[in-house]
Amino acid sequence: MSKKNIVSLAFLLHVGFLFSQAGYGVYSFLDLPVSSRLAALGGSNVSLEENDLSFAFRNPSMLKTETDNMISLNIANYLADIKFGSAMYSKNFGKKNYFAVGVQFVDYGLFKETNEINDILGDFTAKDIALNIIYARPISNRITVGGTLKPIFSTFERYTSVGIALDAGVNYNYEEKFFSAGLVLRNIGTQIKGYYSEENGQHFEPLPFDIQAGITKKLLHAPLRLSLTLHNLQHWDLSHNIENSGISNINTVAESTDIKFLDMAFRHSIIGAEFVPSKNFYLAASYNHRRHQELKMPGFKSMAGFSFGGGIKLYKFQVGFGMSQFQVGNYSYQFSINTSLNEFRL
Repeated sequence: MSKKNIVSLAFLLHVGFLFSQAGYGVYSFLDLPVSSRLAALGGSNVSLEENDLSFAFRNPSMLKTETDNMISLNIANYLADIKFGSAMYSKNFGKKNYFAVGVQFVDYGLFKETNEINDILGDFTAKDIALNIIYARPISNRITVGGTLKPIFSTFERYTSVGIALDAGVNYNYEEKFFSAGLVLRNIGTQIKGYYSEENGQHFEPLPFDIQAGITKKLLHAPLRLSLTLHNLQHWDLSHNIENSGISNINTVAESTDIKFLDMAFRHSIIGAEFVPSKNFYLAASYNHRRHQELKMPGFKSMAGFSFGGGIKLYKFQVGFGMSQFQVGNYSYQFSINTSLNEFRL
């Protein structure tokens, strides 16, 4: 075996080890839905061909001619009054160079700092933020490729971390057949500065690497569009292992690892449907099986895993709303507004 092949094999084994457990790693906020439409479609979609700039957060190859000079603003009211959102602006240079700059952030709120006897010492905050610098280029009439560079900053009280990540994606659009597909490798990267140091230096953790693929098909004679998104394709087992928390008699147990084959297969999938009678209006619904299985509560009827939303164009603005249930009584609401500055030209 050549030296080059040995290095390549070692790299692949290293990557496989880093991403061998579900839910393992830092900067998990990167997986939050960045717009109301993505929230309504189950949290992620890498294939839907639409003039919605926020989809470039999930697949950088979704930038195109129609997204030139567009602005996308999104805000969400998450669980426990956590706020998160995103903003993006795009600009095309020439006919084949599509650029965009965006930011994704989470504000966990203000917390009271106390000592072991509950004396209040002051306040502290916790925030995550990621900058997205995106470039895409068509390589044929139907295929576009793109990439994203993501500097990441995180602070929790006195603990701070800095990271860097890359996304690489491709989009295939067969417009005449109302069919599109996408493939993306998300969050390829590393921490540059860990949250804390150990005896041997900085403590580094892996990023939430994710290989996603999807297809979208609109029915020929009906205003219905269906999407299937597959996620975590780099790792089959999405169950959570039992781990000792370090506290006596307390273990962190998310679920049993005895999951049937068909159940596990569906945990990799998100099914979405949209009613699109015109370009100015849509209604969306989706089912995320992994979310449902992990968040359902025995003895209670739960809509966990189901998401809903809609959007309408008002004047020159596309306004959207998305809603997801995580557990009984726990909902996340998301609002979006998009516009093209080209429409305001005289």
